[in-house]
Amino acid sequence: MILRELREDETELLKDFLYEAIFIPEGVDPPDREIIKLPELRIYYEDFGTGRADHCIVAEDDGKVIGAVWTRIMNDYGHVDDDTPSFAISLYREYRGRGIGTRMMKEMIALLREKGYKRASLAVQKANYAVRMYENTGFRTIDENDEEYIMVCDL
Repeated sequence: MILRELREDETELLKDFLYEAIFIPEGVDPPDREIIKLPELRIYYEDFGTGRADHCIVAEDDGKVIGAVWTRIMNDYGHVDDDTPSFAISLYREYRGRGIGTRMMKEMIALLREKGYKRASLAVQKANYAVRMYENTGFRTIDENDEEYIMVCDL
């Protein structure tokens, strides 16, 4: 398995990984794939690569992209200010729980640090098992609502 930057001709993959990133609690049916076309979700992938904080690292196994972590400065659920990139991360289900997500997170944190960003943010459902991974990679909760934590990582 290798980590590498997303190629320009692969940006359509972000739609698949955005859908995979939707947290589905136990016993709840997954939403229709069309959900990613909602305006509040399109901001994660539309015109990706045109923004100054648009960065994406993918995990590739045997020539197949199996996961992605990407950042943008956007008015998403994890938005804290216009200088802080927001994270999105996703792995295909069969690759979860192997430390790949942690490796991708650490790689992106290093890249953002190298690019001169001071911090990064994300939003995560409180019931999502990934909260622990985010904490282990340096994110801390700065705000919350009924369903989500808003977390930042000082770079």
